[in-house]
Amino acid sequence: MRAVLELSRIKKQLLAASIDSIMLPLIFFLAIWLRYDVVDMTLMRRYWWLMLAIPVVSIPIFIRTGLYRAMIRFIDQKIVYVVVLGVTVSLVVLVTTAAIATRLEGLSRGVFGIYWISAILYMVAGRFIARGYFIRVMGPIGGTRVAIYGAGEAGIQLASALRLVPDYAPVAFIDDSRDLQGATIAGIRVYSSRNLEDLIAKRSIKEILVAMPSLTRSQQKTILNRLEPLKVKTRVTPPVGSLLSGQLRLQDVRDIEIEDLLGRDPVAPDMALLGSCITGKTVMVTGAGGSIGSELCRQIIRLKPARMLLLESSEYALYSIEQELQAMRQSLMLDSQVELLPFLGTVLDQQKCTRILQTFGADTIYHAAAYKHVPLVEHNPVEGIRNNVFGTLSIARAAMEARVGRFVLISTDKAVRPTNVMGCTKRMAELILQAFAREQKHTRFCMVRFGNVLGSSGSVVPLFHSQIMAGGPITVTHPEITRYFMTISEAAQLVLQAGGMGEGGDVFVLDMGEPVRIMDLAKRMVHLSGLEVKTDATPEGTIEIRQIGLRPGEKLYEELLIGANAQGTGHPLIMRAQEAEIPWSELLADLERLNDACARFDYEAVRAILLDVVSEYAPQCGIEDFVWSAQRKPAKLETARIRAVK
Repeated sequence: MRAVLELSRIKKQLLAASIDSIMLPLIFFLAIWLRYDVVDMTLMRRYWWLMLAIPVVSIPIFIRTGLYRAMIRFIDQKIVYVVVLGVTVSLVVLVTTAAIATRLEGLSRGVFGIYWISAILYMVAGRFIARGYFIRVMGPIGGTRVAIYGAGEAGIQLASALRLVPDYAPVAFIDDSRDLQGATIAGIRVYSSRNLEDLIAKRSIKEILVAMPSLTRSQQKTILNRLEPLKVKTRVTPPVGSLLSGQLRLQDVRDIEIEDLLGRDPVAPDMALLGSCITGKTVMVTGAGGSIGSELCRQIIRLKPARMLLLESSEYALYSIEQELQAMRQSLMLDSQVELLPFLGTVLDQQKCTRILQTFGADTIYHAAAYKHVPLVEHNPVEGIRNNVFGTLSIARAAMEARVGRFVLISTDKAVRPTNVMGCTKRMAELILQAFAREQKHTRFCMVRFGNVLGSSGSVVPLFHSQIMAGGPITVTHPEITRYFMTISEAAQLVLQAGGMGEGGDVFVLDMGEPVRIMDLAKRMVHLSGLEVKTDATPEGTIEIRQIGLRPGEKLYEELLIGANAQGTGHPLIMRAQEAEIPWSELLADLERLNDACARFDYEAVRAILLDVVSEYAPQCGIEDFVWSAQRKPAKLETARIRAVK
């Protein structure tokens, strides 16, 4: 039988037509027998030519209706219509021919009725039986054998979609419902989720598709935890709300993402908090083209601000987010309600920022512009300090001068007991805003602190995906390193809500859930890709995980709180931290010293000032590793540029 499946397409069509040419005359002979209960030889001699004419008339009609174009393994209920049409048309031609030639003398009309019903049953039942045999016994030829986890409506839709694609063959349903286990749905048997390892080996399953879009993330995580040790490539369907057509299609199925592994169910947003600083107001986003800034823009425009001011130093990034927001504005039918104004510039230009804020009457600023890559800032501390510290100082002063109502800083967990320059600069930015909040009351300054966001530039997850696709190795800095993770959309949504709570000088901390061990994350991603990690215990593995050592300034464990005095808020995922502050009079003197040291490229003085201002700063790198150019004299042009900013 496998030899039949391996025939060329035209040979398979000729074989099917040949079988029909033999069977249809036999069915007509059977119809005569059933009608008269005996074989009437006189009648048979008179109408033998009619039996021979059946394939001559029928086969061309079947070809014309497309019956032989349908692949047996992928036919569905539509084949019934094609068969009924072909048999009916051919029978009409045969009856008409017989009536003209013999006036059907001695032949009952019931013979043709029996033939019509019998021919349809033969052609439909025969093809479905053949399809079932090929699928259940022979399996796919050159296709991937897949199991579908979930025998509900979504699973059935997915099975139907897979049958239209020669590259896939669904061979089993898996479901936890005892009512479905053992049943056959759409020609595919439903198995229990117990003993999955035996099922995978028995049916040679190469991939599992989780088709349960109504599951919560925590429920989906439970299933993925069960599938991960099987080392079978696993993909999932999106939530039911993401299915635009309401029907599950093959292109909707996607690879496992880290949010699936986190199993974190989203909390419904507080719409009053979301819109309090945005709806009907003028909102500025600094760093609007960055990963965090752009997501803030996407969510802000849905809340219908009167005007959005986009500040970005990268021309391409500004162009990209402005074009995307223009498209969103049209799709949301907000053309006449939301004004988009892109500005190319830097937060260090205080005069320009002040003029923009005053001219357009900004109500709220979300300050996302920052250098955030730890090793790069560690090797370029002066630029990191200028952008993160003095950039925040500049835009904050501009906000106060323009009498902006709210100012929200996007901070990071690396600002807590920092071990690197980037984290230290973000903590100094927090200190600046805390000091300004105590100096005046018109502009409410607050900051929102959270960990790694999925999908941001430099995220470890896309890196692991690309390394797995390239065949490895996966590079992990340290076997014990852990990180907090949150989806970029959830983080942006919580930032907007936290901004609505700010009273002045607040440090908000987002609940990031449980920290994730990066080594475990790498192993799970390998296993759910259907591969094995190569170790001494499993030398046959295909993906090696290589430890490359901690990067400059990187620490093993991130924290979200400096102390243990966090308080709850009205939102279950937002806490308010009570952190130490520095009076503005003291902080101003420290900032002047720091600016002067940066202008002179005096790295030892820069480091000493950072250690003095941020008491929790505990650098991992020695002064000799503080910056690659520490022993090089700065160019006069660079020095002049730094002093000009001062």
